[in-house]
Amino acid sequence: MIASVRGTLIAIAADHAVIETGGVGWLIYAPRQVLAALGAIGTEARLFTHLLVREDSLTLYGFDSVEQRQLFETLLGVTGVGPQAALNLLSSGTTDEIRLAIAAGDVARLARTPRIGKKLAERLVLELKGKLDIKGVPTATGGSPAVAAANAELSEMLVSLGFSSVEAANAIAALPPDAPLDLEERLRLALRYFGAP
Repeated sequence: MIASVRGTLIAIAADHAVIETGGVGWLIYAPRQVLAALGAIGTEARLFTHLLVREDSLTLYGFDSVEQRQLFETLLGVTGVGPQAALNLLSSGTTDEIRLAIAAGDVARLARTPRIGKKLAERLVLELKGKLDIKGVPTATGGSPAVAAANAELSEMLVSLGFSSVEAANAIAALPPDAPLDLEERLRLALRYFGAP
């Protein structure tokens, strides 16, 4: 597998860039924000890559971080999500925003992405909810110290109940923004994430 490409940026388009290294120009498809951050033609560029092998083609996809590449690969594992749909999702926000949207079951936000739609957004949530590690991802509710303290206490409580730290983090990320600070109420809301009444 070609894990990364570093060389001179010789061309850039709406959905791909060409990076020359060792006399070979690599055409690499990438999310829009990655392409926008590459810089000027003639400068050095580096992308972490995923090589997709098909019967009739070898296609490189590029990302600004290993984490972004891993999310792309995870998205490809969902039935019905092809490379273009996965790139569209990655172009629709940061990796943290996309992981939080899936963890929170935000089908409406995911469905607004071209080539996704409501049914595929529901499948993404169904197949990936609880499987994405969102520990350490800043959430909209994580702004105040009081909320952060309540979430830390809630996380410890969920882990003591037998949930993994990843599951606890996902449940906390799925809490509504207006969730009360009362620990008992937050626990009740977090348990709903796991299907408890």
